Amino acid sequence: MASLHKQKQLSQGGVSSITGMVVFSKGWVDYRRSIREGLKSGTTLRFVPGLRSRLLLEGHGLDHVREQANRVGLRPPRLAVILGNMKKDPQSLMLLSVMKNLQKLGYELKIYALGNGETRTMWEDIGGRISILRPKQYELIDWSIFEGVMVDSLEAKEVVSSLTREPFQSIPLVWIIQEDTLANRLPVYQDMNLQHLVSHWRNTFNRANVVVFPDFTLPMLYSVLDTGNFFVIPGSPVDVWAADSYSKTHDKHQLRVDHGFSEDDLVVLVVGSSFFYDELSWDYTVALHTLGPILAKYARSKDAEGSFKFVFLCGNSTDDDAFQEVVSHVGLHHSSVRHYGLNGDANSVLLVADIVLYGSSQDEQGFPPVLIRAMTLGIPVIAPDIPTMKKYVSDGAHGIFFSKYNLEALTRAFSLLISNGKLSKYAETVAFSGRLLAKNMLASECITGYARLLENMLSFPSDTLLPGPVSKLEQREWEWNLFSKELEQETDDLSGMDESLFSSRETSIVYSLEKEWSKLFNSTIISENGTEILVPDIPTKSDWDVLMEIESFEEYERVVKEELEERMDKTRGLWDDIYRNARKSEKLKFEANERDEGELERTGQPVCIYEIYDGAGAWPLLHHGSLYRGLSLSTKARRSRSDDVDAVARLPLLNESYYKNMLCEIGGMFSIAIRVDGIHKRPWIGFQSWHAAGRKVSLSFKAEKVLEEKTQEENKDVMYFWARLGIDGGVTGSNEELSFWSMCDVLNGGQCRTAFEDAFPPDVWLAIIS
Repeated sequence: MASLHKQKQLSQGGVSSITGMVVFSKGWVDYRRSIREGLKSGTTLRFVPGLRSRLLLEGHGLDHVREQANRVGLRPPRLAVILGNMKKDPQSLMLLSVMKNLQKLGYELKIYALGNGETRTMWEDIGGRISILRPKQYELIDWSIFEGVMVDSLEAKEVVSSLTREPFQSIPLVWIIQEDTLANRLPVYQDMNLQHLVSHWRNTFNRANVVVFPDFTLPMLYSVLDTGNFFVIPGSPVDVWAADSYSKTHDKHQLRVDHGFSEDDLVVLVVGSSFFYDELSWDYTVALHTLGPILAKYARSKDAEGSFKFVFLCGNSTDDDAFQEVVSHVGLHHSSVRHYGLNGDANSVLLVADIVLYGSSQDEQGFPPVLIRAMTLGIPVIAPDIPTMKKYVSDGAHGIFFSKYNLEALTRAFSLLISNGKLSKYAETVAFSGRLLAKNMLASECITGYARLLENMLSFPSDTLLPGPVSKLEQREWEWNLFSKELEQETDDLSGMDESLFSSRETSIVYSLEKEWSKLFNSTIISENGTEILVPDIPTKSDWDVLMEIESFEEYERVVKEELEERMDKTRGLWDDIYRNARKSEKLKFEANERDEGELERTGQPVCIYEIYDGAGAWPLLHHGSLYRGLSLSTKARRSRSDDVDAVARLPLLNESYYKNMLCEIGGMFSIAIRVDGIHKRPWIGFQSWHAAGRKVSLSFKAEKVLEEKTQEENKDVMYFWARLGIDGGVTGSNEELSFWSMCDVLNGGQCRTAFEDAFPPDVWLAIIS
């Protein structure tokens, strides 16, 4: 953690929204309190991206490439979007808005989802037919056809894990985290000494090139998982959605009656920094002392039309005695100042207010979510003229600014909004303008942020079209029109927005993984005050010492036994046994890599097709059976229980990354060509890339039979090519998929047949199997 300066810089943040203020575990509250103790008045807590993420900030996108030349490509850049759920919620609204605008820039989208949901038709309108990923089915997808992969939820964690193996490890991955389900469990893992589970999640997070959060506070919750790839793109309609939903299901007049306010009371709600929401702190004490004179002025002014009531929203309801003590020191009467804790219905406190005063001295990086809710509810806002406010709000139009610590400026701000003890017409105009602004306040920054992020981190091959510049985006608003006019009713408490991401706690991957690991480590899950806690049976140091002693003793006995056997006379055995042992030893050598099982399977086969692959991630896409044999471009990635050929061992040139990258899969063909008689016993040789199965273009069962029959009939040299023609192979459902000959013509300037005639002798025939 960085030391405290004028601005306190941390590579962490806080809670994402007002919706997450009361869901912290004790460990997290203690951690956050320890940070706050070092803060002084006037200092600021800031999130600073790690080194990996800062590189993205320093990029200039594709502007310089567009200026240099007009590049002609064959296809648009492709993006895979993996949805953890398809619920109708603000998270889906944000992602739909971003993806629809990325599509306008020229990206082709392929949508994958872990399950069905209410927004399926909306996603189909954007990305065509949606592929539902069943367990382990994502291992059968060739992710390499995409320029990048975007994941929107923790629930897609298993898909992220599948991208940790080659050949998918280098594919750019953006992981968007909008929920705090895992964040609330991390302190529990640390308290219970479950570092193995924390490390597991940290390794998974590390796979992402960038982990994106929608605000500057969420990264603090996940700080223990930060490997330098945390990034913030501000913007989410979560608070607008929640406030709008709440106002449609609750009556303001009735809530004022329930809270004990009369119709003539003018209620001023004072809120502070989101970093201090959960308890009474010096931030609120400073606000009380600073605003004391003006609060006293208005609290004591009574006329025939009503009185002023000041309400502070902070801490818990149990802190009321401490709050009233501070109020008495300031010189205010208890009847004019009230305190409400955030463990109650804080949304109702917002709705009954006539004016919201932001009294914090903290210069937050992001716009305070509580002010977004207030503006959405049509409440005029008074705030200090700090840079965050001035960036989004126009003074006098959407809200009223005052200079920090300037009571005269604050008095003028109140006088503009109050007339004869009630809200002025000007206040109603400001409230109306603020409501319109709040609805899409952060949408433009969010949408352009993702577009810039992709430009900086994706590689665009020479055969792809460049996406359009961000400046061409005309509409930078949330796609509210995609949803029905009546938003889903949200829960009344502030923690409901976070829990509504899942139908039940047990359905989350976070809790499923806890149960899985608890079985692995012989642990049990108990309940303490309604909270699930893991109690692992982890070996102690003495257990490891005993295990080491046992292993040492067993090793000693083994060595002694071998030495005794070497000194004893032994019969040589039968010639059959000697021959069998010799053959067994010979199989261990490289040149005898082809094992008896594989050789027996291919006995009588006229052709053997070598499937070229590079990386363990391609294993599920390889075929099994007598017709196929694996050809690995990496010694470490070769399947251990198969008779795959090690291309690197046969062609050492592939050990050098330069030649391996230049030759690609052709290098595997060359490795077979070297000393082909020593490894291949079939009259015909075939080659097929592992990409074929992932892209659904591999040989069908019927085509395999045709190929075997043709190779048995033909006595002359023939070059066979197989390709699926006239199919719907586009990412978004395009029927303009290139055929074998059309693609060949593109690569050879329309002279495909001439190129083949020049490349092969006259006695070699060309045939195509579709």
